[in-house]
Amino acid sequence: MSETNNWAFETLQIHAGQTPDPTTGSRSLPIYQTTAYQFRDTQHAANLFGIAEAGNVYTRINNPTQDAVEQRIAALEGGVASLLVSSGMAATALAIMNVAEAGDHVVSSSNVYGGTFNLFNYTLPKYGIEVTFVNDTGNMDAWRKAVKPNTKAFFGEGISNPLGAVLDIEAIGQVAHEAGVPWIVDNTIATPYVTKPFEYGADIVTHSATKFLSGHGNAMVGAIVDSGNFDFAKNPEKFPGFNKPDASYNNLVYAQTLGVNGSFGANLAFIFKARL
Repeated sequence: MSETNNWAFETLQIHAGQTPDPTTGSRSLPIYQTTAYQFRDTQHAANLFGIAEAGNVYTRINNPTQDAVEQRIAALEGGVASLLVSSGMAATALAIMNVAEAGDHVVSSSNVYGGTFNLFNYTLPKYGIEVTFVNDTGNMDAWRKAVKPNTKAFFGEGISNPLGAVLDIEAIGQVAHEAGVPWIVDNTIATPYVTKPFEYGADIVTHSATKFLSGHGNAMVGAIVDSGNFDFAKNPEKFPGFNKPDASYNNLVYAQTLGVNGSFGANLAFIFKARL
């Protein structure tokens, strides 16, 4: 991010996340059609799989073409990293399930996309995740009253689809942080060209990039962007998934290895947990 800090938004749209191909000098981003990658030696492979070194392991996890787009979206939003997924709904579902599990609770604005409402109202409860909808979204006390001891996140659309209702991102973020939980904002309609939620206290941003972010309506894609500002290590009991060894990936402790004091110099715990 440091080398792009002084770039204008228009420059970031075109160049962030990509350097010309060193072999051919190609200015356009190549499409890397590979599933696997070559390792220099066994130590290099061990470092990559152990998240001790950045690099490509397997295309389901990361790919150079995808990485360039992820870096560009993160730069546009002012985040530390992002993750591309198959759709906007996939981004919303993964962002929520990255912090919540069976027995947990989420607080959400009621002015959300129909697919998001169905996910929250019908699908997530089947997996044991309860969602409370706030109707009077401009009333911060309504958000406070919706909080429960097992609340794990706040969610809302900066500009709602399709009603166009505008949230007070900063005020709601303050309530979320009072409750000790991350504030997830769907920035699909506004895009970072209009609003950068991280500047107003959001912790995570999601996109249905199929719409305005891609700008052409011919690609199905979603994105999750991490601000790197929420420290999951501060409350280990509330966020055990970040603070206990993850048996599904080499017993990695995300908040410890990849958090505020992690090995990559930025708090990447949320986005790595979502990726892996």
